[in-house]
Amino acid sequence: MGKVLEESLIYEILSAVAEIPEGKVASYGQIARLVGREKNARLVGKVLGMAESYGDYPCHRVVNHAGRLAPYFREQRELLAAEGVECMENGCVDMRKNQWEA
Repeated sequence: MGKVLEESLIYEILSAVAEIPEGKVASYGQIARLVGREKNARLVGKVLGMAESYGDYPCHRVVNHAGRLAPYFREQRELLAAEGVECMENGCVDMRKNQWEA
C-alpha cells in the first residue's frame, strides 16, 4: 500500500459498510468484494480504523471471516449485542446466523 488512499475509495468502502443492516455483520473480505477489491480485506480494516474522520458509520458490524471481533475495538461486542447479535462462547459472532447476505 505504497500509495495514499483515494478519498473516493474510502467513501466507497464506508458506503458499503453503511448498507449493513442492524442486527447483521459482514466480514472485511465481504466488504472488499462488494467494492471490487476482493483481495484487499486488510485495506478495508485500515479504512475502518480511520472511519471516525469521515462521519458516523456502523463499523462495529464488520468482523473477520471467522466472526472474530476487532482486537482494539472494546465497545464492538456491546454495540452488536444492543442490536441482537450475540457472541458465542469463543467470543466470535456466529457467521452462519448473523452474516449479511449482500
